[in-house]
Amino acid sequence: MIKLTRTAGLRGTLTVPGDKSISHRAVMFGALAEGETRIRGFLKGADCLSTINCFRRMGIEIEELTGPDKEPVIIVHGKGLHGLKEPAVILDVGNSGTTTRLISGILAGQNFTSILSGDASLNSRPMKRIMTPLSLMGAEINSIKENGCAPLLIKGHPLKAIHYDSPVASAQVKSCILLAGLYADGQTSLTEPALSRDHTEKMLRSFGADVRSSGTTCTITPPDALKGQEINVPGDISSAAYFIVAGLITPNSEIEIKNVGINETRAGILKVCRAMGGDITYKNLREAGGEPVADLIIRSSFLKGTVIEGDIIPTLIDELPVIALMSCFAEGETVIKDAHELRVKESDRIEIVSRNLKAMGADVIPTEDGFIINSRQDPGYTPVLHGNRIDCAGDHRIAMTFAIAGVNADEETVITDSDCVEVSYPDFFRQLENLHIF
Repeated sequence: MIKLTRTAGLRGTLTVPGDKSISHRAVMFGALAEGETRIRGFLKGADCLSTINCFRRMGIEIEELTGPDKEPVIIVHGKGLHGLKEPAVILDVGNSGTTTRLISGILAGQNFTSILSGDASLNSRPMKRIMTPLSLMGAEINSIKENGCAPLLIKGHPLKAIHYDSPVASAQVKSCILLAGLYADGQTSLTEPALSRDHTEKMLRSFGADVRSSGTTCTITPPDALKGQEINVPGDISSAAYFIVAGLITPNSEIEIKNVGINETRAGILKVCRAMGGDITYKNLREAGGEPVADLIIRSSFLKGTVIEGDIIPTLIDELPVIALMSCFAEGETVIKDAHELRVKESDRIEIVSRNLKAMGADVIPTEDGFIINSRQDPGYTPVLHGNRIDCAGDHRIAMTFAIAGVNADEETVITDSDCVEVSYPDFFRQLENLHIF
């Protein structure tokens, strides 16, 4: 449990944890590569540690060290595409949907049987979206409870190459199929309705795979081998999002966030913030490990409502809860739609964001695929939310969103299950406290 009160402003410099998506993939691809993969800036949150533990149970040696700058360094001793061993126990994926869906693609092409299972939240999330295309490739993957969710029983088989037209723009679905494609008998391709984040394509290329992209279609040709790499993980823009929004909506604020990954397929929040009038400056633009990186300077801003829909949604799906909060501080109406995916995340994020914002006095209408949010203030007037007791349903992104709400609310805000931030951002509350002007 944590308690928050309104701040006079937020000022300072911080570095957010390593990108969760890239951290997961670096371990997975390193395990399948020949030789050593060294990962700097790895996110040591619960989700990424679940990925490490799963590969350890399949015989991969993974060292966890601390570099001279006190940053985590992970060394993965890869055993090649066919070096995994049958696990003696159920592979525990914890709360990690990324671990579950991506590793399923790998396991489908092995010569052994495995079972994936996680916590209650994970085991209620939909898995048919990967089961269907993997089955088309000849995989034998079954929901043990026959409800389309984990636990999943996967009996590995040689796989067939396919072209798959995905009904959803999902990096997890795309990545699952590309990873299964490593074990297929020819070129495997997938077309999405919109372009989802492309970390898998970029990183597989760096490991030596032939992955080609054209529009919303990507194609992989099975390689003879992947080669171990040096990976520098940039800061996670999904983690930076809370401080981006905090800096924009909190009066008397200026925050510098160092080393943030600004991959175009992930940076939709920056486009939306700027479209709403947010004062965001890029510094020190550069590239690290094939990923664009920048330092961001965020200043208090008067924001205007907007419409968020269509192809931009996959580029900011995880940031929509905190964008909904930001919209409460914007002049006029904000409409968020085409985001039905929010209902099948760690929680039903449409329902829980709407319920908690309403409890704090916001004007929010939940819809089937998003929100309609009306601010209740004249231009230039700082709106006031009212502190309340917030139940986050164990969802880390809800907890961090309402922490930012809490430092902009009259009266005390209590987040009952604040420990859930350990999944992606263990240091979040300490960093937020360090920015306060009391």
